[in-house]
Amino acid sequence: MNKAVTAPAAAVEPKKIDLNKPLIKEAIAKGKALIKDGKSKADAAMVIFEALKAEEKDVVIAAFVQGATLTEKGAVTYWYNCRRKAKKAVKPA
Repeated sequence: MNKAVTAPAAAVEPKKIDLNKPLIKEAIAKGKALIKDGKSKADAAMVIFEALKAEEKDVVIAAFVQGATLTEKGAVTYWYNCRRKAKKAVKPA
């Protein structure tokens, strides 16, 4: 018997992310400028995160890939780190 395994349709279709919104374009441009000036990817990611913290996780990660020259997996890690750092900054010491 030949049993074919198929993935659910929802898992096959990746979510479409619109990076053409002015706020997102501006954040990506700021990140690229920092990278061009010799700053670290972490610096670029933090600037992008601050600009886009009201956006969904997927949007911020896509902006990291474009603006901070990160891989998809690296961008997820940076998103968690930026989120954690931002939460620490909000809490009084």
